[in-house]
Amino acid sequence: MSDEKLLVSFACQRCLQPLRLDDTFNYLNEHTLAELTLPVISNPDVDLESQATSVDHFVHPCRLSDSGNGINGFMLISDSGEVETISNQMRVRATLFDTLSENSHIDHPLCDECADALIEMLEQQVKLTHNDYDDYCEYLRKLESDSEDLHLDTLEQELHSLHDEEKRLLDELERMKEEESAIVLAIEEQERISQRLTQDEERYWRQYTSHRRDLMATDDEYRSVECQLEYTQSQLEKLKKTNVFNATFHIWHSGHFGTINNFRLGRLPSVPIDWSEINAAWGQTALLLAALARKINLTFDRYKLVPYGNHSYIEVLSDQKELPLFGSGGFRFLWDTKFDAGMVAFLDCLQQFKEKVEEGDKDFCLPYKMNKGKIEDSSSDANYSIKIQFNSEEQWTKALKFMLTNLKWSLAWVSSQFGADDNETN
Repeated sequence: MSDEKLLVSFACQRCLQPLRLDDTFNYLNEHTLAELTLPVISNPDVDLESQATSVDHFVHPCRLSDSGNGINGFMLISDSGEVETISNQMRVRATLFDTLSENSHIDHPLCDECADALIEMLEQQVKLTHNDYDDYCEYLRKLESDSEDLHLDTLEQELHSLHDEEKRLLDELERMKEEESAIVLAIEEQERISQRLTQDEERYWRQYTSHRRDLMATDDEYRSVECQLEYTQSQLEKLKKTNVFNATFHIWHSGHFGTINNFRLGRLPSVPIDWSEINAAWGQTALLLAALARKINLTFDRYKLVPYGNHSYIEVLSDQKELPLFGSGGFRFLWDTKFDAGMVAFLDCLQQFKEKVEEGDKDFCLPYKMNKGKIEDSSSDANYSIKIQFNSEEQWTKALKFMLTNLKWSLAWVSSQFGADDNETN
């Protein structure tokens, strides 16, 4: 370590780097300070009065001698004998830098690099100032040379023409202002019209959107109605091709039994059909024959069919007696003869239907002959009684099956003759 003390009490006013001052700044006499405080000699050609107003805006630089203890805020610690000397030196330096700062627009002190940069900048300013000075001098010489050729009359004429031009331009300006006012009023009117058109356009688009939505809803509804109409027409065509009697009364067979709408008609010892099913089959059979007779305008002699579900019956017109077309079971030899009489009467009604049809259609023929409660099988010349009393269940079931076959043929004839009319009315 060196015993030499480095006193750093100032910083560069541009880059704020700490500075170590030369020892020659420690001792400045009063003559040197007085010379530094002298003002810079101004150019005698410069008008100082024109620049007097700039003094009002001059801001004094910060004085280092007024800050802190006169040492720019630094506290120096050394031996007690050196305190007074260092303090005097700091005051001298501060006074020096304050004086330099007051005589220029640059704050001091500066480091070497900042001073070099400042000198370079000032040299460029001096060069630019010299160029401006040369230009002004040249222009002044030109004006002095041109002033000899100018005449007052020419200038007055030129001034008069300029006044006339000014008056013309002022008149034109007034006219332009009037046109501007008219144009402003027209613009305001057009803006009001534009605003009204904008409101009308918005209202139009709202109405258009509403109508468009209604159109889409109507179009959807129209397409839906078209689909429904197409489906309905297809169903109508299907119904036109469908016979009402065939759709309502389906006569078929199931083994040894004849069936109507899936109700079996008859009984066998091996297949004891419930009487509720037999009675329902007889109800469907009575309803079918009554509908066929009504279709050809047939009124039965001696009897009247009364379809009443599984309690249908035949009314004897001569004595108002009812013959049931339903049974309740029991011993066959103790059977109520009214049921047998009802079945015989039904077979008689079917025979009357056959005779009525043959009157208009000679080619009509049923596969099984019917006579007084019996059905004849032409292929075997066998007769089967429709009565259940004193008869076997097998023969009774076969007689009922033949009866349903004749009824199916009658249904087919009516369907072929009245199918189109029936579809139209139904």
